[in-house]
Amino acid sequence: MVLAARLRQEETPISAHVVESDERPVFGLLAALGERAAAAPGEYAFVVEAVREGYLLHYGTPRLLRGHDADLALLAGDYLYALGIERLAALGDDKAVTVLSVLIGRCAQLHAEGRENEVPDLWRRSALAVGGGEHADREMARVNRLATS
Repeated sequence: MVLAARLRQEETPISAHVVESDERPVFGLLAALGERAAAAPGEYAFVVEAVREGYLLHYGTPRLLRGHDADLALLAGDYLYALGIERLAALGDDKAVTVLSVLIGRCAQLHAEGRENEVPDLWRRSALAVGGGEHADREMARVNRLATS
């Protein structure tokens, strides 16, 4: 996985804890298939998977880090959120930046409210919206509606 290689090369406190994962980067692949992502599908996949790993470090079981403590998990999660958003912003895709920002905030809200069962569908919709294409506008509208509910 490209994200694991990047994290290993950075020589940060995270680097020593990076492992390879057998899990397929499903949400990154969904984003990469979109029309807006066509010019840089690998970059869109990387961005979504960085944010996904950040989410898993905050709320689940990370795929790419092992042997870390809770404090490092929180900091690493924040770092991966920022890494993904920064790289997407560098592509100039403000719509996708908004989608991922809403996704991060909405996931936090759903977990705080004990509504974790809604998170997987939100991730799927958000990945489709980030990639753009035929269904992206509809998915983006749904994600934005969820942010206000």
